[in-house]
Amino acid sequence: MDLDVFVTAHHAEWDRLDHLLRRGRRLTGAEADELVALYQRTATHLSLIQSSAPDPMLTGRLTQLVARARSTVTGARRASWRDAARFLTAGFPAAMYRTRHWWVPTALLSIAVAALIGWWIATHPEVQSAIAAPSELREMTRPGGQYEAYYSSHPAASFAAQVWTNNAQAAAMCLVLGAFLCFPVIWILFLNMLNLGVGMGLMSSAGRLDTFLGLVLPHGLLELTAVFVAAGTGLRLGWTLIDPGPRPRRAALAQEGRAALGMAIGLALVLFVSGVIEGFVTPSGLPTWGRITIGIVAELAFLLYVYVVGGRAAREGEHGDVERADRSAELPTAA
Repeated sequence: MDLDVFVTAHHAEWDRLDHLLRRGRRLTGAEADELVALYQRTATHLSLIQSSAPDPMLTGRLTQLVARARSTVTGARRASWRDAARFLTAGFPAAMYRTRHWWVPTALLSIAVAALIGWWIATHPEVQSAIAAPSELREMTRPGGQYEAYYSSHPAASFAAQVWTNNAQAAAMCLVLGAFLCFPVIWILFLNMLNLGVGMGLMSSAGRLDTFLGLVLPHGLLELTAVFVAAGTGLRLGWTLIDPGPRPRRAALAQEGRAALGMAIGLALVLFVSGVIEGFVTPSGLPTWGRITIGIVAELAFLLYVYVVGGRAAREGEHGDVERADRSAELPTAA
């Protein structure tokens, strides 16, 4: 394509579109129809230039012109309760369902790593000695020691808020940092499993593994699942950067990134529930079986939400992305 000839043939249309956009709402009916037609033609022109004869200056001008025209044609839309309902009943569960092939293996592998670390520490006294002095280890693992006192060291409400904030930040970091080729996500996940494995190993070496699990499982089932979902989604986002599939890399990363940011909001709600359990149920006077039952019920409810609600939404074509009207215009590119 001869770019100079193309510009000469169409620059009058672009100037006319710019003129109509500057007039804002003072358009007649005929002028509004003309604006829509010029917007569609200019978007096609931009696509042709991008695929056949990319020119940075011209592409930048037309991209800005098309964006302004799209904003004028479609108008601004305010968020509503309908958007929140759609997010909770379709977008969020569908996004988790679609990424299950990433976070389920992540969960299984991570639990195996934590269990291996716990076994190594529990069966090797020299490793325990490297962690802390024997007197400090006894203080941590004794009845009423640091591991148990941790959950009742602060008022339940403030403790739940603190736990929720910390876990939500960790989940958000996993989601956002996945774009950096997965490595930060793996490191964050390893640190979490290391902490879990150390506690498991030390309490097991003191013969109090049942107490440790009774303290961790009520909130930990849901909390760790949310972290695994965040980590798996972050890894998927990183892999999208490496292998975008049939989509252009920019479009693929934009779609998966928007879904990941939406999941950060949804997982914050899930972690709020686990924080409430950790703040009010874990240190409560309920018997161990009662506290663990509450944790299991919360975990099963979450999995049903993902696999039943999310599976149905995914089969209906939901991807967890924002609605099409709220996305940036995606222009066709040459194969």
